[in-house]
Amino acid sequence: MVAGTDTPRSPHHSALRHVAARSYGDPLAPGPKLTMNFHPDRMVGDRLLLLRMADEGVYYSQFVTGTSNGGLTAYPGGDRWRWESRIFGGAYDQAAPHERPVYGALNHRNSSVGGAPRFGSSHFRLTADTLERATFCYPDSSTEPTAFAVESRFALIGMAEADGLDALDGHVEAHVHGSVRFDRDVEALVLDPSYRDTEVEEAARRLPCAIEWHPGFRLPVEHLRRHPGYRGQEYVDLGTEIAVEGCLDPWAIGRAARTGQHDAQALKKVWHCLARFGAPPSVVGAMSAEGEPSAIVE
Repeated sequence: MVAGTDTPRSPHHSALRHVAARSYGDPLAPGPKLTMNFHPDRMVGDRLLLLRMADEGVYYSQFVTGTSNGGLTAYPGGDRWRWESRIFGGAYDQAAPHERPVYGALNHRNSSVGGAPRFGSSHFRLTADTLERATFCYPDSSTEPTAFAVESRFALIGMAEADGLDALDGHVEAHVHGSVRFDRDVEALVLDPSYRDTEVEEAARRLPCAIEWHPGFRLPVEHLRRHPGYRGQEYVDLGTEIAVEGCLDPWAIGRAARTGQHDAQALKKVWHCLARFGAPPSVVGAMSAEGEPSAIVE
């Protein structure tokens, strides 16, 4: 246990106990890891996100950072605040922002791109012992779910697999209670290869965890143009505009984001197109781990 999570009156303990009482099923089988997907090239003010992470040494929620790859509603009375109040039985209603849980996913598909690529091209892979202080829901918290789990009572994987959704929409959401420190709780930062030899790689090497590279997201413009019905023609057009040498990858989207010339929500839709149709072949096809290339360790 992390200091604070085993204190009976702490919000962490109260949240874990509340979700455990609403969970059922057999214990989670060994194997799947928690991952936290994010875009490592985004900026916080005028600084690269990864540089701020390296300085702080801790992964914070959007209640602290004010950034998100989903909706920005982490404030008292906002949607994220309300969802957490409901899921955790009000445990965090009076808590300081840094005490709140951080979000990830259970990588039950053992995917090289992480458990929830919807939220980013890269991910932190957490150590196995973080599972004991995590809670889970399916579908994700924005849908006001009624199915919950903890490590000792886990029936969500069967639900997710029965729905047959792809890796973008069928993730099992995880909430890690207590701090997530890069020097203790993270096995590796797994980056998209489009960040090789960039300031993102340089910043990543300041973190006290291993660096790995997954096979990569890459989508030729001619393939992007085949899918106007997925998020809309305007996002196909935007993806075509920001592509580099006829190809869209995470670095190209991040570069466009840093110019400030494009709507962040529009770029998020472009990312969805890339993540859905430009993921490594086995992720796009079978949406399972069978035969998927493993990450490259450094």
